Amino acid sequence: MQVKHNIYKLPFLHPFTISKGTKTEQPTFVVELEFMGIRGYGEAPAISYYNIPVEKMAADLEQKKVFVEKFAFSDPERYWHYLHHLFPANPFLVCALDMAGWDLYGKLKGKPLHQLWGLDTAAAPLTDYTIGIDTVEKMVAKIKERPWPIYKIKVGVDGDMDMVTALRKHTNAIFRVDANAGWTLEQALQKIPVLKTLGVELIEQPLAKEDWEGMKILFEQSVLPVIADESCVTESDVEKCHLHFHGINIKLTKCSGITPARRMIARAKELDMKVMIGCMNESSVGTAAIAQLSPMLDYVDMDGPLLLAEDIAEGVGFDKGKILFNGIPGLGINMQAF
Repeated sequence: MQVKHNIYKLPFLHPFTISKGTKTEQPTFVVELEFMGIRGYGEAPAISYYNIPVEKMAADLEQKKVFVEKFAFSDPERYWHYLHHLFPANPFLVCALDMAGWDLYGKLKGKPLHQLWGLDTAAAPLTDYTIGIDTVEKMVAKIKERPWPIYKIKVGVDGDMDMVTALRKHTNAIFRVDANAGWTLEQALQKIPVLKTLGVELIEQPLAKEDWEGMKILFEQSVLPVIADESCVTESDVEKCHLHFHGINIKLTKCSGITPARRMIARAKELDMKVMIGCMNESSVGTAAIAQLSPMLDYVDMDGPLLLAEDIAEGVGFDKGKILFNGIPGLGINMQAF
């Protein structure tokens, strides 16, 4: 096994604003695993408030590169367990390597991962398209630029209800609202009934991630499903979210890859919770991994390549929210740059 890595800073098509701040580019870390002449790829974008920059991923990988390469690769799940213990404090790096391992495995088997897992792509839900916080005029322009059946609207700032009300006048699409932990319990209880009248399907992470008492009350009283994001990072969080949220939003990078994500999906379904996988503005590399898992999901948010002005791979396609699978083995990508 040989491992290489590259760092990219991918510009956004438009400045991307949520309640936590604004970004104009997405730093992302991409790894390549080569085994028996076959190359697999994985990705982990850096998110500032998780304090794992791309430079740390690169430094940690270089420090233990010899151990990453010495593993006798045969099964990506065994490889994840090895990596999980090798990099216990860097789930982002583990995610990129785990993803590359799965891509490699699918290519060795000559099949897309969804086929190896026995999944039917016809069951995949439509993906939403995210509208970041901006002036109403610019948000309307983004909607007109990308006609879509489902929009994810970022909220959690002053005037957000006026914003959603104004956007509703310009489209009949389904809305999903993501507060990114920007509301208090009192605000959520006031806003959610109004949002239901505006055609909102669900609310993502309305309260601060540690406000379990508030979420218990909101879970019992909300007229719309509430979905955990910042409150659901690792596998153990699925149990914590039960009876506090109606569902969970899994991020591959935060939970450390495809391998634990599959277990999280299974456990959430056992608890009768809805399951979403969301993106962290990945390129087509990480987005393709979400696509392979999508037939297992109730909701999916995998619009990363659509939000970026540049990409580093060709992979999954979209037809107004419908995921287009290409039949390429592994993740289903062709690398354009590495």
